Amino acid sequence: MSRIGLKPVEIPSGVDVKVEGNQITVKGPKGELTRTLHEDMIVKHEDNQVVVERPTDNKEHRSLHGTTRSVINNMVEGVTKGYEKSLELVGVGYRATKTGNKLVLSVGLSHQVEFTPEDGIEIDVPANTKITVKGIDKEKVGALASNIRAVRKPEPYKGKGIRYEGERVRRKEGKTGK
Repeated sequence: MSRIGLKPVEIPSGVDVKVEGNQITVKGPKGELTRTLHEDMIVKHEDNQVVVERPTDNKEHRSLHGTTRSVINNMVEGVTKGYEKSLELVGVGYRATKTGNKLVLSVGLSHQVEFTPEDGIEIDVPANTKITVKGIDKEKVGALASNIRAVRKPEPYKGKGIRYEGERVRRKEGKTGK
């Protein structure tokens, strides 16, 4: 039994939710999100909450039940509060700059790496070793932050690279002499 799927999604004031078949649209103070959900899931908008039900107890429907509810909850939270991921650059000469709406990374490669965010995603560079990715869609914010980190993952010997803020890099001992 899905415990998360059974909880209704509370809709705060100022947020408008429309359910049309398997398509859900959430409109709030920060923007609007639309998503097509799995056609088997039953989504009902009652009073100030959204309830997700599953048609049967087979394995696929059980796994989709909690996921569907979490996706709807993330949409409601995104249009009210928004999402933010912070990254930090560790390494001599590693820096990030913002040119227009592009992020330009200099991380010890032979070239500079550029990222152009999608609509609804904003990249901010408060310091030349800090990057903040903000937006209302949790999936897109996380994916862009992950793609930025993948340019230069933290390596275990010196700890250099791009890491999430607060991420601990497990360090390895270097070679030992004879």
